[in-house]
Amino acid sequence: MNSFEGDTAEQGAGPERERFLQPVADGQRVTVMLAAFEGWNDAGEAASDSLRYLNKLWGGKKVASIDADEYYDFQFTRPTVRRNAAGERKIKWPSTRIYKASAPNSNVDVIFVQGTEPSYKWRAYTAELLVHAEALNVDYVVLVGALLADVPHSRPIPVSTSSDDAPLRERMNLEASQYEGPVGIVGVLSEVALLAGIPAVSLWAAVPHYVAQAPSPKAQLALLHRIEELLQVPLDTQELAEEADAWERGVDELATEDPEIAAYVRQLEEAKDTADLPEASGESIAREFERYLKRRGQDRP
Repeated sequence: MNSFEGDTAEQGAGPERERFLQPVADGQRVTVMLAAFEGWNDAGEAASDSLRYLNKLWGGKKVASIDADEYYDFQFTRPTVRRNAAGERKIKWPSTRIYKASAPNSNVDVIFVQGTEPSYKWRAYTAELLVHAEALNVDYVVLVGALLADVPHSRPIPVSTSSDDAPLRERMNLEASQYEGPVGIVGVLSEVALLAGIPAVSLWAAVPHYVAQAPSPKAQLALLHRIEELLQVPLDTQELAEEADAWERGVDELATEDPEIAAYVRQLEEAKDTADLPEASGESIAREFERYLKRRGQDRP
């Protein structure tokens, strides 16, 4: 997997960035579809794992699914055999599952789309997803992906944010993706959502290519923080933050055992630090402090 569909530098991160969700009348709810797909769009499974984490955190309930027989090549995406709680062997077929949850203490409902990138009929597949989006009154679509990149594991994981919806780009001070080349199902769904008149945003986490195996909790955490900012809903990510710290320490230890890898990581670190110097500001600190204040306010009686 190579870099695709997103830029590794975060876009539109200036202090003038506005809220993703438009203000609504009292009592009116906003529905956001969050979609991630295992496979080509999902380095280190960071994207799909981030949505699984959030779906479990908010107790999402399954509301629909898409028939696997229509869209998957089972020789490429094979079903698996697992034992259930009773010890019986059951075949689990690749599929796309749709869940619904409500973000606590907010007016935001979330539709989770979780599945494997399909093998066939992408236009029909994305059209079917948009039918479900219309039935569930989706107002916005957030597409979540992860790509392999030349970034150091010891620095914050970059998450790019882009949109092809011109009014949304202008309101949030975002940029359109400049990527050209092969696309995954995330890119197709973004275009279909735009054609259907649903504003869509794409998030891409840059996963260090030399530690591409799953899980990738640090990239997963970076995506969740970006989703937290978009939805303006504080998330409990303490457990995942501890896993990310342990993951980073583990990669540090592995790097010290291989002088060539250690030298390469230092090279990436120097390149990253040098690139960040001209843009050094208090913006990232301000965002972290704002997130802390929201969590603190939520914890108060």
